[in-house]
Amino acid sequence: MKSIPAVRRRTAGLLLALALVSTATACGDDSADAAGGAQKVKFGYIADYSGSVALAVAQKQGLWKKAGVTPDLRVFTNGPLQVTALGTGDLDFGYLGPGALWLPASGRASIVSVNMLGLADRVIARPGSGIEKPADLKGKKVAVAEGTSGDMILNLALNEAGLKPDDITKVAMDASTVVTAFSSGQVDAAATWYPLIDTMKKKVPDLREVSRTQDYYPKLTFPNVFVTQPKLASGNPELVKKVTGVLKEAGDWIAAHPEESETVAADFLKLPSDQLKGSTKYVKILPSDELSKLTQDGTVDGWFDELAGVFNRMGKLPKAGKASDYYLGDLYTAAGKADRS
Repeated sequence: MKSIPAVRRRTAGLLLALALVSTATACGDDSADAAGGAQKVKFGYIADYSGSVALAVAQKQGLWKKAGVTPDLRVFTNGPLQVTALGTGDLDFGYLGPGALWLPASGRASIVSVNMLGLADRVIARPGSGIEKPADLKGKKVAVAEGTSGDMILNLALNEAGLKPDDITKVAMDASTVVTAFSSGQVDAAATWYPLIDTMKKKVPDLREVSRTQDYYPKLTFPNVFVTQPKLASGNPELVKKVTGVLKEAGDWIAAHPEESETVAADFLKLPSDQLKGSTKYVKILPSDELSKLTQDGTVDGWFDELAGVFNRMGKLPKAGKASDYYLGDLYTAAGKADRS
């Protein structure tokens, strides 16, 4: 295992403090339920499979109650909005896709757990657009939701082709509008992800995948993660540890029941039971034991450090920081599943 930097030592110190502190407050005055002693947390999520399934499983399996935590679950359309809510105190925890990982790297959030590895992002082109490879994007109109994993995969495709952002006409819009713009032919190409692409295929069945997440593996890995407020991580590590334990146990259940987890997520999102069928083929699910080993040997830090370099090149990070500054790996490995300690 590589040497432990200062933040890891601070995290280890926080964990030691858990043995000395019997009670702690959460981030707000309403963080403890006086009636049952449960600690309340405000947790953000995104209404798709990856962004919701862990919370859906935790709810269905009673993991929150087991940990002594009462969640207030709040839906968001993207990760950057959740980080803003973390900063204002409107959220305690949230979910980010890989395209938003520049935000923790800039110090605005702390990563408590890797959720899954994403395989869903694509740059796609309409038939007749003349786009068959990344180099063909030059001079074309491309729709993308900025600050998302779609934005990231577009940057990677342009870089692979030796192109700069100014070489295309980049049309920024929210993720749902990307679907409409591409499907109606308002743009030549789009940088987005599954399952949104499945919706596009209904209108444009012959669309072409120009660039895929898998094209950059293993140099780059694309984790989606759960995050918290940095001040909550340092001020109430006991609560962060409890929540992380819930996420670990939920992740292990998902790893053992991938197909059933699609139905659980659909039920949680109030969707038809088969609407998320096949979602697991666009992610790699790692059990907590494996993630702990990959955390301890520095592999997970490497994932984040490589992406920080990408965000630095994109201009989102003036300086590419170290994952050890914002990934609470020691806390993750120490957290028990649905931990009540």
